[in-house]
Amino acid sequence: MDRIGSDIKDPSFQRTCELSNVICPSKLSHVVLRTTKAQLRSMIDYYQTFLGATVAFENEIAAFLAYDKEHHRVGILALADPAAPTATGTSRGLEHVAFNFSTLDDLATSYEQRKLAGITPDSCVNHGPTTSMYYSDPDGNRIEVDVDNFDTSEEAVAYMKSQSFLENPFGSDFDPDEFVRRVRSGEDHRAIKKRPDVGPKTIGV
Repeated sequence: MDRIGSDIKDPSFQRTCELSNVICPSKLSHVVLRTTKAQLRSMIDYYQTFLGATVAFENEIAAFLAYDKEHHRVGILALADPAAPTATGTSRGLEHVAFNFSTLDDLATSYEQRKLAGITPDSCVNHGPTTSMYYSDPDGNRIEVDVDNFDTSEEAVAYMKSQSFLENPFGSDFDPDEFVRRVRSGEDHRAIKKRPDVGPKTIGV
């Protein structure tokens, strides 16, 4: 449910971290993925399509992609051992990378655009704090795209401390096409963002 590249504007975040007097960063700059030389082209093409990104730099072993004013947000390096396994849901390492949209309309549009390009989500979940869709790139890395369900971080944190979230910290699945229909119908977005109560839930349930 985290997001990549959001500048932290809230003055309360512009502070010295509590531990070790380390200064907090102002943003998460970029993510770099490792792939094989044989898979590099597929990975570049995938992220160009998935993010609507442009290639800032590319050679035979590396590519750097941007989708906003930052010089790059995603790096892809062809340094992996060809014999190494692709990412799976049970392998060690990064669980997923998340990209945030400002509105449900944008999330719905991005879903439709990716679907036309042959890219569909593996799962869609209303976590409570976010409405999220999960995808897998050609190497099996998981990508989340989401929208915040609350107007402030304080409201989201309060929800995460609720009994409902304690019993089910994972959320409620939803159908992406039904989600788009609801968004386009003019239904109140607050109602769409409200997580249905599906009772206690753990991983794998």
